[in-house]
Amino acid sequence: MNLTQKIIKNHLVKGEMVAKAPIEIVMDQTLTQDATGTMAYMQFEAMGVSQVKTELSVSYVDHNTLQSGFMNADDHAYLQSVASKHGVYFSKPGNGICHQVHLERFAKPGKTLIGSDSHTPTSSAMGCIAIGAGGLDVAKAMAGIPYRLTMPEVIEVRLSGKLQHGVSSKDIILEVLRQQTVKGGVGRVYEYTGEGVKSLSVYQRATITNMGAELGATTSIFPSDEITKEFLARQNRVEDWMELGPDADATYDGLVEVNLSELKPMAACPNSPDAIEYIENLEGKKVDQVAIGSCTNSGYEDLMKAAQILDGKTVAPTVSLVISPGSRQVMMKLIENGAMSIFVKAGARILECTCGPCIGMGQSPKSDGVSLRTFNRNFYGRSGTLSAGVYLVSPEVAAASAITGVFTDPTKVDYSDDFAKEVSMVDDSMIIAPSKTPEEVEIVRGPNIKPLPTNDAMSNTIDKKVVIKLEDNITTDHIAPAGAKVLPYRSNIEKLSTFVFENNIEHFDEICKSNGGGIIVAGENYGQGSSREHAALAPMYLGVKAVIAKSFARIHKANLVNFGIIPCEFADKADYDRIDFMDELVIADTYNLENTSTLVVENKTKGFTFNVNTVLSEEDVKILEAGGALNFIRNQQ
Repeated sequence: MNLTQKIIKNHLVKGEMVAKAPIEIVMDQTLTQDATGTMAYMQFEAMGVSQVKTELSVSYVDHNTLQSGFMNADDHAYLQSVASKHGVYFSKPGNGICHQVHLERFAKPGKTLIGSDSHTPTSSAMGCIAIGAGGLDVAKAMAGIPYRLTMPEVIEVRLSGKLQHGVSSKDIILEVLRQQTVKGGVGRVYEYTGEGVKSLSVYQRATITNMGAELGATTSIFPSDEITKEFLARQNRVEDWMELGPDADATYDGLVEVNLSELKPMAACPNSPDAIEYIENLEGKKVDQVAIGSCTNSGYEDLMKAAQILDGKTVAPTVSLVISPGSRQVMMKLIENGAMSIFVKAGARILECTCGPCIGMGQSPKSDGVSLRTFNRNFYGRSGTLSAGVYLVSPEVAAASAITGVFTDPTKVDYSDDFAKEVSMVDDSMIIAPSKTPEEVEIVRGPNIKPLPTNDAMSNTIDKKVVIKLEDNITTDHIAPAGAKVLPYRSNIEKLSTFVFENNIEHFDEICKSNGGGIIVAGENYGQGSSREHAALAPMYLGVKAVIAKSFARIHKANLVNFGIIPCEFADKADYDRIDFMDELVIADTYNLENTSTLVVENKTKGFTFNVNTVLSEEDVKILEAGGALNFIRNQQ
């Protein structure tokens, strides 16, 4: 067996390990972050479970740390109190980004982890299976309910050779994205093998598994080997290590080959992580802003490489450079060894250990500005400036370009690849253990935390207008925007719903309200990107009953089912062109979903019918019939 199959086999509770077949697996660990966590814990509370049933659950605050009003601070107080009461560890604001901290302090080889953030696969660098999902799926896992998914195909990514000077692990995942595209990984796990793996540190592996989310993949995974053991030893938890890898005769469903020795520095150009170009072809293009950090490239090694390039240099007069370490632990090491002093002397602005600019939480570029970021996403509008051109690059490219003020190839820059070896420095004082007397804990609820919206059971006929028609690769950032203006309302769906599709159409919420809800029509890969379930929950609140698309991203499709919205795929993609905004569509016989995978849709406005496919499991159908997962769970009690 390959490594993915081994771990799934050890956690399988239902189904057969046949690619694309429905399965259920037990989750050992969960993580949440504050942008999605408030809703996840409200859903957990609604299930009536007193204590989490996982081996470990951790609540992180790393997204909404800008406390420009009471809302975020109130959410943090709620999260800390609900964690204390229900058996969840709580990582305080400032302790670090959930994926970086979880990799350092909690991820274990051979375990399963589900997180309410699409970049949860970061921890799979540790030789575990870590999967991003909607908050409701994480709440279910905390309640002891197995996670439902389709058995993924396992694609071998065979690495040969060794990275050259100025080339980064970021360039490895950019190369995989170049080959596979942002929708190439749907229903797949990418398992890294080959001699090249042995040359990559856990930090480098984590960059690859983190940004593997942009492939649409279920997860990516590396073996647990001596390099993993060394990393865990520095974290003072070598007892968590076990050797784990594929069998010598393991088989796979496909092969991707990457020769590390031949890689060159690359960038993902606006506005997609798979719009790949070589830096040598961009050299000389003016740069206005550089941001180094995020959960993709904010580990010790990433920032030390940037420090080596910036040492003794000054940031170009026209460039704004910001740096955000991934965890307090990493920041302390950089303070101790003097790297932080290098950054400050060079003219960098130091941000706290949070997601920050990656989710549009400050540091938006200027109008029409060019921003180089070591992040994982450059979707339209995500930076907070609609006209900006955002490029995804390695820390080496970012640092070199910050000095020159233009795109610069780091392979041509003279700097040392050697730097101070990472020391063991562990301080978990900002990780708060749950209460030993949970019955005495009172949960704090601020005025911005509103009750969960409810949905009705599914009706046999859906007769609604097309309230929006969208193109390919619509992201959850399009549906439910991030940023400092919107994120504080993540626990207030009524208010958050007013922002839905704000960058695609004016007053989408009013269109839905005036038409009694509606149907969304979209192109390929609808719902790619963030796992935020708000992109399904807010449309559900507005009365959306179905989404008809050419194809769906994995997490978003699951979120639609969880909130009682039927995900339908065009049987003939040409029918997409025959439908217009405000056409009245009738989907009949939805009560027959259990017996058919095809529904007939009538376009009453234009007078024709077309077929849609509903690729759903038996459990999916039951959840949809109930009007969503929470209704389904309540009905079982």
